[in-house]
Amino acid sequence: MRIYSLPLSFFLLVLAAAITLACGSSVSHVAPSCSSAPTVANPGMPQSLILCPAVADAKDYPNGQVQFIAIGSYNTSPSPALPKPVLWGACQQNQSTTGVTVSTAGIAQCASGASGTYTVWATGGPVLCNVIGPCGACGPTAFAKLTCP
Repeated sequence: MRIYSLPLSFFLLVLAAAITLACGSSVSHVAPSCSSAPTVANPGMPQSLILCPAVADAKDYPNGQVQFIAIGSYNTSPSPALPKPVLWGACQQNQSTTGVTVSTAGIAQCASGASGTYTVWATGGPVLCNVIGPCGACGPTAFAKLTCP
């Protein structure tokens, strides 16, 4: 098992760096590397998730609408992949908020008068719980930061 831990850790580090570099620019509306991952219909629960972009400023996007993409890491092929379904939400300082709304497609938008930094979250795969916290729950959850003007 030790033999695999270093190569797997290195692979995950390189994958995270590649996605961060591809998606890190707030002016990149949807990075091609993020949208090119295959969509997975019912693969089960992902082992982990990341959101792309990881950081965004609403003022840099058309009409202040930021398209977030959840990318899941699975222990079966294809991996990474875009999980289905994805539950989306937003919070601020670990509390519920009305300052940001996130559509079922992952499009986040600041409410009129909202300012500051908010957390956009996504939970991917089959959601099997009755209670969702203000910042997600029920399986692997990924987080990104959205700044409202």
